[in-house]
Amino acid sequence: MINIAVLVSGGGTNLQALLDAQEAGKIPHGKIVLVLASNEKAYALERAKNHHVETAVVRRKDYGSQDEFDQVLIQTLHEHHIDMIILAGYLSIIGGHVIDCYRDKIINIHPSLIPSFCGKGFYGLRVHEAALERGVKVTGATVHYVNEIPDGGKIILQKAVAIEDGDTPEVLQRRVMEQAEWILLPKAAEMVAQKLDEEKA
Repeated sequence: MINIAVLVSGGGTNLQALLDAQEAGKIPHGKIVLVLASNEKAYALERAKNHHVETAVVRRKDYGSQDEFDQVLIQTLHEHHIDMIILAGYLSIIGGHVIDCYRDKIINIHPSLIPSFCGKGFYGLRVHEAALERGVKVTGATVHYVNEIPDGGKIILQKAVAIEDGDTPEVLQRRVMEQAEWILLPKAAEMVAQKLDEEKA
């Protein structure tokens, strides 16, 4: 069984999808044992507590440098014996030390079909605003491995979602979550957990 940490910054809708999938037996090779937030006000922490998952808060602003922040992050992950990390709306930058420590063990969900509308500055509603401004007819979501380049790691899964006439960024965001993100992320979590579990065996 692979110990999973989910890193969050906000409401935690993707975390909820993971917790629900876990309880439905859809992530048999992994177990979410820690939800780590970048701020103490993240509602995702409440979701974790409701499912009896341990929580931690590590705030970037409490540390003078990225290196210092990374070391505390790594220490917290090691204390919980974490094998795999899922970024689910996590807005703090993960530094090279963390990536090296968990190479090919960190996955992220991005609300577009990478390589469109991704990279630095593309997160949350900004992604959907950009897609609508460009006039594309199809968007979607991508789960990918995390490396040193924002949204630059190898793609694990993608799913397309249609853009409809009259969509606002908020309406589109919700549709991408429901039709792609909440389906892809648990599926990718199990795929990667199974791979890591086999490597451990």
